[in-house]
Amino acid sequence: MAGSTMQVNIVAADHPVWHGTAKSVTIPASEGGMGILPDHEPVLTVIKEGTIVVVDPEGNRLSFEVTDGFISFDSNKLTVAVERGTNVKRAE
Repeated sequence: MAGSTMQVNIVAADHPVWHGTAKSVTIPASEGGMGILPDHEPVLTVIKEGTIVVVDPEGNRLSFEVTDGFISFDSNKLTVAVERGTNVKRAE
């Protein structure tokens, strides 16, 4: 569906990292990079240390360095839970 978005919540063990609305998210899944788009089928998977890239509704790319954790996606809500995550950085 054109213009669809999803809610994203990235949390570390000791603090929230970022939350907001996104058009897409790329995660470092344990078996390789994985893209999540709105209306994706429900998924629960382990992620490895790496970079999460979020594309917001305006097309801006935000990146986050994270450690191991997991993601859960259902009903256009993506939750990323990690041990540690950095502040947002603008991706070029």
